[in-house]
Formats: sequence, C-alpha cells, structure tokens
Amino acid sequence: MDITTNDSATEATPKSTASQPPLKLAVIMGSNREGRFGPVVTDWFVSRATGRADFTVELIDLADTDLPTALSFNPPAPVRDQLAKITHRLAEADAFVVVTPEYNHSYPASLKSLIDWHFGEWQAKPVGFVSYGGISGGLRAVEHLRQVFAELHAVAVRDTVSFHNAGALFDDEGRHRDPDGADGAATAMLDQIAWWGLALRDAKSARQYAG
Repeated sequence: MDITTNDSATEATPKSTASQPPLKLAVIMGSNREGRFGPVVTDWFVSRATGRADFTVELIDLADTDLPTALSFNPPAPVRDQLAKITHRLAEADAFVVVTPEYNHSYPASLKSLIDWHFGEWQAKPVGFVSYGGISGGLRAVEHLRQVFAELHAVAVRDTVSFHNAGALFDDEGRHRDPDGADGAATAMLDQIAWWGLALRDAKSARQYAG
C-alpha cells in the first residue's frame, strides 16, 4: 500500500457546529466491471468517512447508471433518465472522493463518462482519491484524474489512499488486515477535503466563482 501523506497534516479532526453544517461528501465508486473489487474498498472508506462529524456521506455507484460515451447537448429521453438519477446528487455535493481501480494504466471508461457528462457540478469543490490495483496501487489512474479535474475547476487534494495488490490486504469479510496505516491515510485526506470544502463553500457564499 502506498500512502501519500504530508508531514504537516492536521492532527485534529474538524468538528461541525450549528453555524457550520457538515459538508455533503459524495463518494463515487468508479468501476462498473463485472466481478469488481471496488465495493470492498469503497465500503471500507465509507465506514471511515461516516464516522466523522464534519461530513454527511452519500455513495454514488456507477453500476447503478448507464451513461453513454457519446455526449450530446440534447440527449434522448433514456439518457436524460439516467442523468436524472445522478446530476442533482453531484450538484448538491460540497466535496467528492473518487474510488478508482487502474485499468491499463488509467481509470475506467465509466468514470470518464460520468465526468464528461457534467461540468458545473464539479467546479470549485475539492476532490480526493482512493485507488487500488496491482503493483501501482492505482496511482497512475489518480494522476490522470488530477489533470481532468483541474480542467473542470475542481481542487484535487494532495494526499491519497492507495492499495497495492488490494485483494491480499482485505479478509473475506472486507476488513483490512493491517488497518493502522490506511486509517491514518484516510484521516489525513479527509482532513484536507474538509479544509478545502469549508473554505470553498464560504468563498462561494460570498461571491460567485469566476469559472
């Protein structure tokens, strides 16, 4: 497992208050492949995020949608029906965490399709990444995603959670066999998402984003 951390990472988890409601965090499960390992990693991460007071968490599973790769400014009714399942959930989110495998040195087509069907929904919001795979731990997919989200005016946080040879790290019940390092990485990343999420939410309440 490769854990990217910052020596100056926040030591205390932010707390929500009555004047500072929790951030709406959308966790996107990026793979829809048959036999995917994504639910194990995603369930692990969601269990960490939902334990915090500074987030409310919603899971968006791309296996539940069927967005085509052919984009259109006037999509037909079946595509509008698919977008109706998901677009408002992205728009209402204050922040995102993308859970992605690595397919052929990059991320899944299902994830690219979701991203490309939307634009304003991503703007001026933080994005974190949880990746998994073989020897690379999905980090090449994450580096590609950073470029895509930068183009969409999102803010990709520095720290990630990455699982090398992910299948060997979890038991048959989906529990991480040696969770301390992974838990620490998730905390560091969520602390950064919380900081950026609050800062950007406050900034957008004061003035419209210039994008």
